[in-house]
Amino acid sequence: MRINFINSTNKILNLSRPLKTLIAISIDFSCCIFSVWFSYYLRLGELVPLSERGIDALAYALIISFPIFLIFGLYKNIFRYSGLYSLFIVSKALSLYGVIYGTRISILGINGIPRTIGLIQPLLLLLLIISWRVLVRFLLRKLNNKHYAKKDTVKAFVYGSGEAGRQLVKAMQDSQEISILGFLDDDENKKGCLIDGKKIYSPINLGNLIIKKNISLVLLAIPSIPKKKKSEIIKNLLNYKIAVRTIPDISNLASGKSLITEFIDLEIDDLLGRIPVEPFQSLMKRNISSKTILVTGAGGSIGRELCLQIIKHKPKKLLLIEISEYALYSIHEELDHPGNIETEVIPLIGSVQDSKRMERIISIFKPETIYHTAAYKHVPIVEHNLIEGLKNNLLGTFTLAKLALDKNVNNFVFISTDKAVRPTNIMGATKRLAELSLQALNEKSVIPSKSKNKTKFSIVRFGNVLDSSGSVIPKFRDQIKHGGPITLTHKDITRYFMTITEAAQLVIQAGAMAKGGDVFVLDMGNPIKIYDLALKMIELSGLTLKNSLNLNGDIEIKITGLRPGEKLYEELLLSKNPIKTKHPKIYRSKEPYILHEEFVKEIDLLKVFIENNDIEQLLEKVKKIVVDYSPNIKIIDHTFVKK
Repeated sequence: MRINFINSTNKILNLSRPLKTLIAISIDFSCCIFSVWFSYYLRLGELVPLSERGIDALAYALIISFPIFLIFGLYKNIFRYSGLYSLFIVSKALSLYGVIYGTRISILGINGIPRTIGLIQPLLLLLLIISWRVLVRFLLRKLNNKHYAKKDTVKAFVYGSGEAGRQLVKAMQDSQEISILGFLDDDENKKGCLIDGKKIYSPINLGNLIIKKNISLVLLAIPSIPKKKKSEIIKNLLNYKIAVRTIPDISNLASGKSLITEFIDLEIDDLLGRIPVEPFQSLMKRNISSKTILVTGAGGSIGRELCLQIIKHKPKKLLLIEISEYALYSIHEELDHPGNIETEVIPLIGSVQDSKRMERIISIFKPETIYHTAAYKHVPIVEHNLIEGLKNNLLGTFTLAKLALDKNVNNFVFISTDKAVRPTNIMGATKRLAELSLQALNEKSVIPSKSKNKTKFSIVRFGNVLDSSGSVIPKFRDQIKHGGPITLTHKDITRYFMTITEAAQLVIQAGAMAKGGDVFVLDMGNPIKIYDLALKMIELSGLTLKNSLNLNGDIEIKITGLRPGEKLYEELLLSKNPIKTKHPKIYRSKEPYILHEEFVKEIDLLKVFIENNDIEQLLEKVKKIVVDYSPNIKIIDHTFVKK
């Protein structure tokens, strides 16, 4: 019986628009007739046929009302989706009708029509027209919504009953996938109150509510809450087997970049509970404001975020160097908009290995600060392409840094990695070699007899950034969405993590504190076990781990073995006693370096081995220069031919 009724409802919903409009007009016409007839009954206290005494009153009602209804667009609304605004329009139309009808009947008067009809009938008509619209909207939505026809509809709570939470519930009221059953709010004064018919509950009772109401999802609608408080809320939600998603950041909502219903996965820094330190604005501006800035690898993860942070502090020019045309196009489009009119953004295709191209760019634009992020960084890829890794990461860096020194660039900031510390792979070794090249050039620049120039070279070393290209986080998300398994190289592998925004801000601030030859190390907090991170991501997706103890689980974590050159643990320091700076998240490290003349000789030898594709000799030379380099695999370069 219920199914037949739903089918009948669907047939009505599928009627043509003109036919639906005709039905709506017919109902309003009936309401008009009934309101005139019933107003006579209320006035006279007896039932009177309209044909005897009310035909004139009805004629005036119809003549006045329907033109007004058409003008106000009462028949353009889709009733099942109409809300308070539609009722407001109906009220405006009926108010105008009431004024005109009341003036004609009650004030001017018509023989045979009681004057009170001009007051009673408009009120009755308003009540009837609003009532039938509300009733139809309720019935059609209740019967048509798949909440009531599908057993797999997700039942959810909204965490936060503030403005964002209320907007979210309104926006989701017609959703056929998610049924919002109420709010969660930490404010005990709101407990038990209702918003749009949705009850507000205390998070303390969430465990019982999940069972009682079959809740499987919590939507966080707290975009402006402090980071620390948000982390506490998420930590509490981790105790329950439910999925947790959030609405976009408040700045994206305000700018229109995102809609409130565009739910996103939790940021991993929310899971880690890391609270970033607000950047020191004096340091952020020091080497940027009103200056010409050059960023290499501008389309990469770190380069892109650096550019986004740099442009906030209004440099005169921002030079974007990128070897990938598409990556350059993307970052240029993101930066070059009317809001950045004070900065000229210049996209430049080029490789840091091309010394003539780099010299031409630096000579023409005369940058005052260079942020060098361009590098090959994916460990297995570089391991399979040793020579290209050395050419780009070492020779490209050395070439650019020498040009900076020769062309009087004030500041040169190099982005390094924790993999440069006691490296087990060629990528880490190339980054350590690049560090040594900058230290050697700095040694040259501070000796008057060797150089008349003074460029402040600085190295900023840190670990993994969240959601960068090649990061495990996007990979895990994608694997979870596809039903798993999550692939992990080793159960005990650990890594340092930092948000990409915080990393970029700290790079800029560290560079601003440089005195020359500095090795800055960022405070990454405690290392994170990747296996535990994968477990948290599974739990917050509302899923369970599938293993020998739970064969009916949802997502399996599959251990695949360490990749070529991969370490179980990463380090940030070669020295044991880092020196504090005025920034609590930035330290200086005193580390060994090679004198300039000696390093140039080593570079020349490396170039010979590279030219001859002599990978064995090349690696032996790298081991002698980077004394802590200890590869944990044999040579797997795709172009290696054993002699």
